[in-house]
Amino acid sequence: MVKKQIADFGVQQALRMLRTNPDKAIPRLLDGMDLIARGSMPSQRRTVRATLEDKNSNVYGLLQRGLTEVDPDFFDHLVKTFAIDVSFDGWAKQEAMRKELGCNIPWAILLDPTSACNLHCTGCWAADYGNRLNLSYDDIESIVKQGIELGVHFFIYTGGEPLIRKADIIRLCEAHPDCAFLSFTNGTLVDQEFCNEVKRVKNFVPAFSVEGDRESTDARRGEGVYDKVVAAMKLMHENGLPFGVSCCYTSENFESVSSDAYVDQLIDWGALFVWYFHYMPVGSDANTHLMVTPDQREVMYHTIRRWRVEKPIFPMDFQNDGQFVQGCVAGGRRYLHINAAGDADPCVFIHFSDSNIHEKSLLECLQSPLFMAYHDGQPFNDNHLRPCPMLENPEKLREMIERTGAKSSNLEGEETVEELCSRCDRYAEHWVETADRLWEANHAHADFTH
Repeated sequence: MVKKQIADFGVQQALRMLRTNPDKAIPRLLDGMDLIARGSMPSQRRTVRATLEDKNSNVYGLLQRGLTEVDPDFFDHLVKTFAIDVSFDGWAKQEAMRKELGCNIPWAILLDPTSACNLHCTGCWAADYGNRLNLSYDDIESIVKQGIELGVHFFIYTGGEPLIRKADIIRLCEAHPDCAFLSFTNGTLVDQEFCNEVKRVKNFVPAFSVEGDRESTDARRGEGVYDKVVAAMKLMHENGLPFGVSCCYTSENFESVSSDAYVDQLIDWGALFVWYFHYMPVGSDANTHLMVTPDQREVMYHTIRRWRVEKPIFPMDFQNDGQFVQGCVAGGRRYLHINAAGDADPCVFIHFSDSNIHEKSLLECLQSPLFMAYHDGQPFNDNHLRPCPMLENPEKLREMIERTGAKSSNLEGEETVEELCSRCDRYAEHWVETADRLWEANHAHADFTH
């Protein structure tokens, strides 16, 4: 406790100094992070240090944007929470729990406060769930408290549209100031009153869903949605509140969302990060024609890496960034998903479960046969550009579901593992050649563990 208080004080002092003397403050802040980390996450810390100490790096530019565009009190509180509680202090406890308990302990927990949504977007798993299910405030509070006991201080809301539960979300932020909360949202429910509440609690960040230009976004989400989400981002920016963007990229919107014009527009709007999600053929209305081609995915691979050098925004492509996390992050290895019915899914895109939080503790879910199958099987491929047991290795998901007896947790109607994986077989086969070439050329001989 004393060490944490000292670290807290040091980080706060360094953050104050950043605004007047960043060249002196950054090394001091990084030294403090090394002290807090107690030897954990060495490669990540080296990367952060190298980029922050390089004034020409995009991370340095992103830091300058945070200092100038985000409310100072909000910025300081959120950086401290992420640096100490979420990352280093939390990670150390998670690592200890992993060794003690012999199972996966997540870094983040995704949960659906509600299955309700005011939109019906193509390719969204929530569109299948209907508007009838909710986790109660007490359910969510219990998940957060159980997570904290395991060292988890990062909670992400999916759905449904999470902001239908705005009051409860703010109440949870207020109850847990040592946690960070993020929400994927369509942005249509953001108003000035909500911005005031977000600024007050200082630990909530939205990720707005934008699928490219107006035509692409409205085609997937409905007419007029693009203008509404742009208005929400502008309102957040005017209030000095941080936010990012989430983008599902498909064969149809690929050209738009992989362009420099797109990411430059996000920066102009004020977005600090953009997370790309590969279209997954999940649900009763899955359209395999929307899955990107190997050539398109390779372009995205190179584009994201170039943006990390050139653009003052943090871009991430979950399907193409496997080398940074050594493969699949699901099954509690770095995250798990809890739907609005309480089913614990190993992955937000793979709706099979053998546990429910209304019947088991969070730890018991992580120790269930299905979650242990993930634990024992990861990584599912030595080529971390083929990380997923569904999309790139469908035979692995088939085997795990059959062996553990996990049931479909699709809330609209049951989907067999064969129905799901059969949509991925052709994709997996076609991606192998490109993935292996990229891996051999860029990553096969690298050591990501030190």
